[in-house]
Amino acid sequence: MAEEQNTENNAEQNEEQEGKGGKKKKLILFGVIGLVLISTVVLVLWLFGGTSSNEQAPERAPEQTSNDFENASAPEIGNALYVGMPRPFVFIVPGDSRERTVQIKAQLMVRGEENEELAKKHIPLIEGTLHEVFSSSTADRLKTAEGKGQLRELALTEVRGALQEVTGKPVVEQVLFTSLVMQ
Repeated sequence: MAEEQNTENNAEQNEEQEGKGGKKKKLILFGVIGLVLISTVVLVLWLFGGTSSNEQAPERAPEQTSNDFENASAPEIGNALYVGMPRPFVFIVPGDSRERTVQIKAQLMVRGEENEELAKKHIPLIEGTLHEVFSSSTADRLKTAEGKGQLRELALTEVRGALQEVTGKPVVEQVLFTSLVMQ
């Protein structure tokens, strides 16, 4: 019986020592995890943090714009937003040997939500203007990159002109062709 009590006492002492050692290990583990977490947060804030208000570059004064909408650049306020035309433009153009069918999908790049809303409001006017410009082109012109660029510039000028008459400002910054197919 004495031997059983000694073995039970030894077993209890071993469990107490393991319990104290396990608590220490857990405490050290949580301490290390906490330090790593704090270090990571500090590093991320330091690397990706913005500049303070004292360190910001002074804002530039806005440049004067002319009343001529063709030479005026689109407003540079806000993010670039894209207004897609609801339908592709399909039209026939004269070619060297035969007429060709052309399909153009276009989007408009505008700056700011106000201009986006104006462009969406005047989609029929924009579509009509673009269709006039596109259908006045020729197959030879649409075969070259230079011809496509000239068509894009002409489309931008005409759309800006039409919107200038209606809204009082050019609204559109760029006309983008997302697809151009000629058969």
